[in-house]
Amino acid sequence: MRKPIIAGNWKLNKTIDESISLVEDIKVKTMDLNREQMPTVVVCPVFTALKSVANILEHGKGIDLGAQDCYHVDSGAYTGEVSVPMLKDICVSYIIVGHSERRQYFGETDETVNQKAKAILSHGLIPIICCGESLEQREAGKTDEIVKTQVKADLKGLSNEEIAKSVIAYEPIWAIGTGKTCDSPEANRVIKLIRDTVAEVSTREAADKMRILYGGSVKASTIEEQMSMSDIDGALVGGASLEADSFVGIIKGTMLARTGK
Repeated sequence: MRKPIIAGNWKLNKTIDESISLVEDIKVKTMDLNREQMPTVVVCPVFTALKSVANILEHGKGIDLGAQDCYHVDSGAYTGEVSVPMLKDICVSYIIVGHSERRQYFGETDETVNQKAKAILSHGLIPIICCGESLEQREAGKTDEIVKTQVKADLKGLSNEEIAKSVIAYEPIWAIGTGKTCDSPEANRVIKLIRDTVAEVSTREAADKMRILYGGSVKASTIEEQMSMSDIDGALVGGASLEADSFVGIIKGTMLARTGK
C-alpha cells in the first residue's frame, strides 16, 4: 500500500518567527500520533525560513522539510535563484514544481518543470509535480486532455525508477484558494487518469508505486472522504496548512480514513 503524503504549501506567508511557532505547534500536536500509521508529513515554508524550520524538525524524525520551488542549474550567474544542492544542504527532502501559481504568474512551462524535476531527482530529492486544468478548460471538456499532456511533458526523459519515486499533485486551478473543492469521485477519476498516463509513459509497476495527491481547498472536513478513494494518496494543502489545528486535523483525518484510528 502506498504511504500517504500530507504536504503543507505555505506559499508567501509567515515570517521566520511565525514559521518557527507554527512548526513547533504542529510538532506538539502530532507528538502522540502513531508514527507507523501517520502519513508522510511535509511542510514547505518560504525560502528565508527553511533553515530555521530545518533546525526544529530534526531531519528524519517525523516531519519532512519541503521547498516551494528551485532552479534546475546547480550554480552560476542566475540572480535570485536557489539551486537543488543549496536546498539539499539544509535538509530539504521534497520540492514543489509546476504549481499553477508558478505557471500563471512566473511563466513556468512543462519544459521548465521537467528540467527542475530532473535536477531534483539527480540530487536524490523528491519532486512534487503539480498539474491541473483551469475553469475555462474544464467547462470546455478539456480536463483529461490538458492533464494528460502536462503529465507526459513533465515526466519526459525520466527513468522508470525516477518516475516511481516522484510525486504528482493534481490541483484543479479553479479549486485553489477559492473554497471550491472538486468532489471526491471526480478527483479520484482524474487521479486514476494520471496514474494510467504514467503507466503509458513508464510501466504499470512505476505508476502503481507513484503517490498522487489532490490539492485544491483541502480541509479537515473533506480529507477523510478524499482519502477513502482508491487512487488519492494524500493532499497538497494550501490555506489549511497555515494553522496547526487545521493541518493536524487533516493529518488525523488521513489516518482515520486509512486505518480507522
